[in-house]
Amino acid sequence: KLDRLGLAGMRTLGLWGPVVVWCASIYAFSATPDLSSGLAMDLPLRKVAHLLEYAVLYLLTRRAVGGTWAPALPHAWLAAGGFSMLYAMGDEYHQTFVRMRVGCWSDVGIDSCGVLLAWLLDRAMKRS
Repeated sequence: KLDRLGLAGMRTLGLWGPVVVWCASIYAFSATPDLSSGLAMDLPLRKVAHLLEYAVLYLLTRRAVGGTWAPALPHAWLAAGGFSMLYAMGDEYHQTFVRMRVGCWSDVGIDSCGVLLAWLLDRAMKRS
């Protein structure tokens, strides 16, 4: 007897725990009223951060979906991409309730580019 979770539970936690932590981090940053750094490059840096945070979310979710339902779900990339996009939309909606923040469809577009970039990277790694 390993513990109360068991081997399957530990595996599930190892796959989905990082996704939950990453989503919670995105949510926490979105709940922050003002993320301005005061730097001249503040806006471009924040947009690159958007792109990267959703690229990472896609990769973590792709890993979790593939490790959990691989035989039953041959298109794990689609589930991971769909989840990441829905989370991006929800994140922008959440920001409409945060003081000094606004939800922007353009940010969802940037997040989508991050998902696409990660998908391309994922495909390239699988081919090599």
